[in-house]
Amino acid sequence: MDLRVIGYLIEIVDSGGFAKASERVHITQPALSKAIQQLEHELDVILLERGKRGTRVKLTPAGELVYRHGQTLLANKQSLINELAAQRGLTSGQLKLGLAPLGSAELFAPVIAKYRDTYPKIEMELLVRGSVEQKEALIKGEIELATGIIARNKQFEGILVRDEPMVVVLPKHHVLANEQSLRLEQISLEPQIMFEPGFSLHSMVLDSCKQAGFTPKNITRISQAEFGIALVAAGTGNMLLPKMIAERHRVAGVVSVPLVGSDLRWNMSLFWRKEQALSFAAKAMIEMIKQTSPV
Repeated sequence: MDLRVIGYLIEIVDSGGFAKASERVHITQPALSKAIQQLEHELDVILLERGKRGTRVKLTPAGELVYRHGQTLLANKQSLINELAAQRGLTSGQLKLGLAPLGSAELFAPVIAKYRDTYPKIEMELLVRGSVEQKEALIKGEIELATGIIARNKQFEGILVRDEPMVVVLPKHHVLANEQSLRLEQISLEPQIMFEPGFSLHSMVLDSCKQAGFTPKNITRISQAEFGIALVAAGTGNMLLPKMIAERHRVAGVVSVPLVGSDLRWNMSLFWRKEQALSFAAKAMIEMIKQTSPV
């Protein structure tokens, strides 16, 4: 059903006839009459009572129904156009952003603050979850953008925000604490403090250890970096962390030794589904992160 023809019907009724309506919609009376006939054929009803020339056009009961709903449809169309224009100008809209628990405070909190200051009328909803849950939320359409560690593939694309080396966090008085650097093999027999499986770093560390020829034992699983470092300070074990995170949560009882001889790195990205049509609000966030990202 063509909304343009619905508009013609409304104009005919409001104008009192085809003659005045044709002037207002800028088409000939025969073309206007043909458009209404085609609409009647499509709906399989008669919309107008056609009397003598010069008499005011009247709606049939079916015509009254189409007229009433047509006004709503046209009003909704204009509302849609207005809202799209507002979103395009970022004076309205919504952005649902997934945030990784690890590193978001350091990397994204300043950008989010700047975004809110720049676009105060954009409603923001932040979802803090592990990378696995964020991928699921993206697929379900619960969020538009996500942050975390992800490989580009047929399903996701994004931009690299931070490429960070890893360090081994050890108790200050550990026998390896004074080393200039450490290899994974050197901590193969040590108790490990690791993030829970919902974190991408969990599987990354396990994979790197397996490549180095061992599987970590005596694992203590945590969900917060600062608690993990506190456990290191208490002598529970050592922990592999991105250098930036280890420095952010450093306490007096630990040291951080650079990890060498491994491809293990912490690559934080902003990503989204490839087939998703991003909103203007999401595109603005992507551009802002591109401008502020050091990578």
